[in-house]
Amino acid sequence: MRHASMMRPVAAAFLLAMTAAHTNASAAECNGNPNAIGTSRTITVDPAEHARIGTMQYPDTLPLNDREVVLTFDDGPIPPNTKKILDILAAQCVKATFFLVGQMATRYPSFVRRELDEGHTIATHSQTHAPRIWKWPIANQEADFDAGFVSVGKALGDPNAVAPFFRFPGLGKSAAVEAHMASQGVMVWSADFPVDDWLRIGSKQVAARAINRLEKKGKGVMLLHDIHAVTVAALPIILSELKKRNFNIVHVVPGGANRPKTAGEPQPLGQPPLPSTFTR
Repeated sequence: MRHASMMRPVAAAFLLAMTAAHTNASAAECNGNPNAIGTSRTITVDPAEHARIGTMQYPDTLPLNDREVVLTFDDGPIPPNTKKILDILAAQCVKATFFLVGQMATRYPSFVRRELDEGHTIATHSQTHAPRIWKWPIANQEADFDAGFVSVGKALGDPNAVAPFFRFPGLGKSAAVEAHMASQGVMVWSADFPVDDWLRIGSKQVAARAINRLEKKGKGVMLLHDIHAVTVAALPIILSELKKRNFNIVHVVPGGANRPKTAGEPQPLGQPPLPSTFTR
């Protein structure tokens, strides 16, 4: 696993790859799709200054403007749903952040490479996503989380292409592991609101919860899962509603020597964090 001294060249290499692959696209530029929402802008964040974000668990979120949303996807990749999600995002010229499970990345490396090639940010979400991982000794938890970075880097063929972004499986929380991540220059992400796409509800309900919660917050990080068919069905509805309601999609990459951070401090959304563990 990487150490704090390694993070600056890692972030720099990642940003060079992102610069080559990523272009913000308006609807007019999006493959002739006049109804595309596109990606309004890219922001760069310094993990040292934004060590932990997401008001589901922490006091602050990303430095977003009003009516800006960041799309994040957990638990993949897995066929055929990850492919369908990527197809939808490509058709809409939308860039997202994917928090990958290491074992899944090892099993389906072509999806991981496609995500990077199409300009998305590649982050990690543990090696195993074991359901009882929070019962493990801290050293074992840290080893699993570190292994996730290694596996995703191998799937990409380049460990430097993995962003120093991490989300705890099941949105657990551990001060010891948070300190471990901070010591290695890794930014811990929670989210500002979920869409409940892991529950036994339909795609219209998922989309409605996504939009209603975003309207209530005004901006923030949306938590989705690219492993579920219901998310595939809900995503076009969500993107259409975001466009109708004049929300802007923002892409997030880590800052580095070759790309300065975007001005702005972590921002509270005025609501208390949820309990420390979010049960899916």
